[in-house]
Amino acid sequence: MPESARSRRGRATAAAALAAALLIPLGALAGCDSSDSGSKAATGHRGASPSPTPTWDRSPRSVAAVGDSITRAFDACSVLADCPTASWATGSDARVRSLVSRLGVKKGWNVARTGALMADVPGQIAAAAAHRPELVTIMAGANDACRDSVSHMTPVDEFRTSFETALKRLRTTLPKSEVYVSSVPDLKRLWSQGRGNPLGKEIWKLGFCGSMLRDADAMDPAAVRRRAAVRERVVAYNEVLKDGCASDRHCRYDGGAVFDFRFTGAQLSHWDWFHPGRDGQEHLAEIAYRTITAARPPA
Repeated sequence: MPESARSRRGRATAAAALAAALLIPLGALAGCDSSDSGSKAATGHRGASPSPTPTWDRSPRSVAAVGDSITRAFDACSVLADCPTASWATGSDARVRSLVSRLGVKKGWNVARTGALMADVPGQIAAAAAHRPELVTIMAGANDACRDSVSHMTPVDEFRTSFETALKRLRTTLPKSEVYVSSVPDLKRLWSQGRGNPLGKEIWKLGFCGSMLRDADAMDPAAVRRRAAVRERVVAYNEVLKDGCASDRHCRYDGGAVFDFRFTGAQLSHWDWFHPGRDGQEHLAEIAYRTITAARPPA
């Protein structure tokens, strides 16, 4: 399709502004702060079973969100900027209809940070726990795979240690608060959907997720192996999240719903063709709400 004058201007503007992105850690992750919060205990019910099934509260009254730039809605509203009002977790944007909006929650805190790794989540958990939320959402791991090279991706054992530490830290303060854990998105699908956009590929050259997006059109064996290695690492991270959540009686993993979501360019930010735009944030909110309010956890 011929490039319009508007597209040429958009390319020039985006490329100039996004040159600064090389200095900003990215994530396929202050804002929406409230004052006080109560804590409502979710109790397990006892029966003949040696492993009681916990009662899952499908309508928590307060939510704290931790994670990376996805939860901060980076590039969802404007270039190189967080937009917490559009966050899938705690935002107020009517188009997105965030998790707190769908739950009718009055108290929500977004303590995620753009560029965060799973190693940063234990610290975020401590900050979130200070608000005593009834539900904590965790969406992190994209940055652990999105490094400048495959060799720099976070090892799976380190990823596991950080996630388990985060859950233990939460339980020290809030033993019965619920936890929703999102799977890490499929970064290879991100490559396959975004590579058809010429502007997106130019922006990716500025340093977005080099392990997956570098040389977007390359199909030589080395490039194919590189992308496969990133996807395999994301699958391994999701296994860690699934297993870790299964060991916590008050935790629900999304069952891989975010990883499996068949997003298209319509769900991506048109500032960077990498992060979710408002449409993508809306779908993330829908997945979270569906998981949290279901009578049973995903299989």
